[in-house]
Amino acid sequence: MKKSFVFLLVIFLAFSQNAINAQRAENLFEDSANTTSRKRSAEAGFAEEEFRRGVQSYYRGQFNDAILQFEKALSYLPDENLILDWLGKSYFRAGLEGTALEQWQFAHDTGYGGILLENKIEVVRERRVNAASEISPRYTETGSYAGTNSTENGKYQVFASPASVLANHDGTIWVSAYASNELVLLDINGNVVRRVTGPFNGFDRPLDIIRSFDGKLLVSESAGDRIAVLNESGFFEKYIGEKGRGVGQFVGPQYLAQDSLGNIYVTDFGNSRVVVFDKDGNGIFDFGRRTEDFAGLKGPTGIAIKDGRVFVADCVRGAVYEFDLSGNYEGVLVPEQTFSFPEALKFSADKDFIIVSDRNRIFSIDLGTGAVFENAFTGNAPARITCALPDFNGNILASDFKNSEIYIMSKMTELLGGLYVEISRVNAEHFPKVVIEVNVQNRMRQPVMGLRAENFYVSEGRRAVSNLRFEGAASANTSEDVAIIIDRNVDCSVYGETLNHAMRELAGAMQGVGKITLISSGEIPVLEYEGAPSGLANFSYTALKSPESKVCSFDLALRMAANNLINSEPKRAVIFLTDGVFVQGAFSRYGLSDLASYLNNNRISFSIVQLEQGAPAEEFDYICKNTFGKCYYVFRPEGLGGVIGDLLAVPNGMYQFSYESALQTDMGRAFLPVEVETYIMNRSGRDEIGYFAPLE
Repeated sequence: MKKSFVFLLVIFLAFSQNAINAQRAENLFEDSANTTSRKRSAEAGFAEEEFRRGVQSYYRGQFNDAILQFEKALSYLPDENLILDWLGKSYFRAGLEGTALEQWQFAHDTGYGGILLENKIEVVRERRVNAASEISPRYTETGSYAGTNSTENGKYQVFASPASVLANHDGTIWVSAYASNELVLLDINGNVVRRVTGPFNGFDRPLDIIRSFDGKLLVSESAGDRIAVLNESGFFEKYIGEKGRGVGQFVGPQYLAQDSLGNIYVTDFGNSRVVVFDKDGNGIFDFGRRTEDFAGLKGPTGIAIKDGRVFVADCVRGAVYEFDLSGNYEGVLVPEQTFSFPEALKFSADKDFIIVSDRNRIFSIDLGTGAVFENAFTGNAPARITCALPDFNGNILASDFKNSEIYIMSKMTELLGGLYVEISRVNAEHFPKVVIEVNVQNRMRQPVMGLRAENFYVSEGRRAVSNLRFEGAASANTSEDVAIIIDRNVDCSVYGETLNHAMRELAGAMQGVGKITLISSGEIPVLEYEGAPSGLANFSYTALKSPESKVCSFDLALRMAANNLINSEPKRAVIFLTDGVFVQGAFSRYGLSDLASYLNNNRISFSIVQLEQGAPAEEFDYICKNTFGKCYYVFRPEGLGGVIGDLLAVPNGMYQFSYESALQTDMGRAFLPVEVETYIMNRSGRDEIGYFAPLE
């Protein structure tokens, strides 16, 4: 009897759930204008059909089609807020953020969407108004990684006396633990991923750690008087340098830097100088001693190099001096007694500023003017910040040597609104298995990388999903799809051989991995090639189908390039080969902000390869700077081989999950919900969306 009752109860619950979902499918839209005696008007049925097609087009990346279908659905039910919401989503992904805001605002004004939609409107509007970065942002602590953790069995040591930190592209960080003689790799939640103790004899007071241009790790051992060279995973390869006062020798090496040729610069505290090695580790010269126009270094600590300028901090004099790559004294960047005890010098994310660690304060120096700004203050408690540098999530990581702690500092404007979370795609083709892609950013569009499964909560109808599986993060991908646009401006005709060289080098740098698309930007853009990189190994400029023109529709070419990347690899980029000159018709259809938004909202970066030395036109430079791109000269000394590596390193905050849905589809007519919440330290964000299962 009991078993029969349980069986009947299960049948009743299943029938009830089917009835609920059937009602949801049938009454997806309420037609307030229905004056007929029928339960639903024909307009509501037509609107639901167009809405379903629009949702499917949206998830296929066909945003223009989705816009047309949602607008057609609105023609049947003009006051339906759900359609307005999705129309706004489609305009947003198409790069038309102003129009998207209008649709969302219409829906919000009638009480739809609540605080979630209100926050989305606020963030998107703020991005459009405050697109330019602050000159001197203020940072405050939002979390920390402690050197000791408490468990039920007592305390255990994670690291001791962190002297330096190194941010990785996947959101993890390396910590050089001076007192515990090790390198510790931490994930974004502060969990230990790996410990590295060096070769058989171990590290001897590791101080600074940097990544060389070939991906290897360089670690200065202050007490060991040597530089340890490790591979990307932290396995020991060799030593550089030794104790002494000659060339290639030092006493108490401190901080490290590398120039564009691969030469390694080390501040030699014991000998009050800077020692220079070539890329193979051979000592070549040193500098910083007293000369006729320079009193000499007294306590060299931090060092940084950019564009042939070498900057060295002196902790005794509290100043930062400037030298050339040959060690010739150029002058004072920051006067003496400006800092109390400056140590590490690290570049800001845009490399326009040097970040200075100075006891319990963090400063930045404008490389153009030498102006000094205070970015953070840790308080009056005893502290010693030995290193501060940006991570790939828009934060500042600061190592407190005295208190054995790593601080995560964020811009004060970031603390109020939390994270911006967007479910960008739902794939239900193999329902009940559902695959979702989640894009996580801060309020100013900076992708948040390094998140783990424990940072997410996925639900459907407010109930946790079943069999949730973290499929991976886009930042871990090693392949990139690239679209290359060639400028067909008539003035570029003289660069035929240069274009041949650039195209072959870029295609070769992809090493046969990923897809490459070639588009010529003439009066009418033309798709010249699409396929494997090997297909452009023998590229010839004369084979292009598009004729040269005085009028070049760059905006249409860029949209075409982006359209070809929407459904490609999670890592994707556009490269523009041009002389950098603005030509007639370049932006006749789409504006700069719309183009930049289209790329950003679909995680596509834009970079420029200049065929002529000099700065590109402001319009091209704007898109480049606002989409995490870079500008390169085609004949730069290190070649174009590293461009693809730079594109792979562009921040990407996309994460993929799969789960088994427990919802009833009503033969594919039910609009099924899914929600995602993201947590990291004391910040969080949320998004919710819906989808249709396949029709049965």
